[in-house]
Formats: sequence, structure tokens, C-alpha cells
Amino acid sequence: MATRKTKHAPVGATLLLLVRHGQTPTTGKLLPGRAPGLHLADAGREQAERVAARIAELPRVDAVYASPLERTRETAAPIGKALKQRVTAHKGLLECDFGDWTGAKLADLMKKPEWATVQRSPSTFRFPNGESFTEMQTRMVTALDDIRARHPGGVVVCVSHADPIKAAVAHAMGTHLDLFQRIVIGTCSVSAVAYSGHGPVVLTVNSTGSSLADLRPS
Repeated sequence: MATRKTKHAPVGATLLLLVRHGQTPTTGKLLPGRAPGLHLADAGREQAERVAARIAELPRVDAVYASPLERTRETAAPIGKALKQRVTAHKGLLECDFGDWTGAKLADLMKKPEWATVQRSPSTFRFPNGESFTEMQTRMVTALDDIRARHPGGVVVCVSHADPIKAAVAHAMGTHLDLFQRIVIGTCSVSAVAYSGHGPVVLTVNSTGSSLADLRPS
């Protein structure tokens, strides 16, 4: 179910499909961050196959990029296979660096006084010995700018993580980072942003079941 009505991409725009990785054994339980060794759960692998089939319905996809972490590469693999495209790793698509909070239980983190800042004023927060939300957003937007420059007028899949995608969507919508927690990005959802000379247009957010065919140029 999409949280925004799907729109057509402007003719000549570069279309980026932002895909969150599939479900893992820790989804909704821990804050895994960039810790290595986290793989997709069986349900996540099934999600990856489904999103690959959805994306393969598009008449054209020029490239597939993914964060270097295992869960994103495993999500991107069936997409690349369905499209007969090589998956390229891009460090700019990485999860936020949660620093000392990496691997912590979400239930424990929610008890911290800092959790209210994370939810209500994330632009002011830096994870202890980690990244700030502002740095994460800048990194993600810069990565997408780099990918767009490589594929002008193309259609590109970018497999990343919930917070970086939320931050990128907020930036494209002109929404302040302090409001980005209001955006929902489910596992293996697709959010689409078209970039043209007139700026970005958000076509759909958190799409998990509907056809992506309407994302074609109009």
C-alpha cells in the first residue's frame, strides 16, 4: 500500500527507485546499524523476490546500486538478476552510523531521554561516537546526486536503509529534517523520486504492492 498517490515521471527526468532492504531477524527489535553479518530472514528473501518482480515490470532500468551491507546486497541480488544488471556497491547509501547505539535493543533505547530528541528534533542529534542525522541526510543526498550524474535521464534502483531513504524523501519534498520521522519506509518498499531541471518530484512513497508501471514518463 502506497502512502502517496503514484504520479507520472516528467519526460527526460532521472528516475530513482529507493528500495529499503528486506526483513531481517532483528527488524523492529534491534538497531543493527552498520554492524556486519546481518542477513535477510526467510521473509526478507521472499520480499526481495517480490520487489524484483515488480521492478522488472518496468520497460527500462539502467542500473542497480546498493549499500555495501549484507542485507542490502542480498535484497539487490534478485533485482539485478531479474533485470540482468550488475549490482554496484555505493558507500553513500549506507545505513546511519549509530555509534555506541549500534546493536542496542530498541525497547531499551526508547527509555533513554535522548529518544525524544531523536523523534522530535533529529536535526539536533548526533549518535554517541557516530553520525548526526544532518550528516546522514547530506551523505545520502550527495550519493543520489552522484548516481543521477552517472545516469542522466535514466531509471536507477538504489537499495538502502529506512532512515537514509526517509531523509532523502524529506529533502526531495522540501520537508525539514525534524519532520522526517513522520515518513514510513517499510521493508522492501519502493519510493520513487524523479529529478529534472525543475527539481525533484516525489512520485510515490512506501509502495509495497501496487504496480510501478505508472512511473513511466508522461
